[in-house]
Amino acid sequence: MLSHVMDALDVETFLVCSSENEGKDRAIGLMRSLGFQDVDIVYIHYAGPGARVRVRAYIYRPGDNYAWVTAQESRQ
Repeated sequence: MLSHVMDALDVETFLVCSSENEGKDRAIGLMRSLGFQDVDIVYIHYAGPGARVRVRAYIYRPGDNYAWVTAQESRQ
């Protein structure tokens, strides 16, 4: 299924944590536990019991060999 993703996968959630840095670490850890290695924090706002976080896992970076392009070329 990930071969159909054009560039990246974003996840937004609220994580219970005691600081913004802990929220960043937890968000990156979450994505890595799902098998993603190329991960960035897109947005974080710490308030109250935790942080609202949007984290992005890159399936393809600009210039990569895209599976969806390769699939189209093989159909022609």
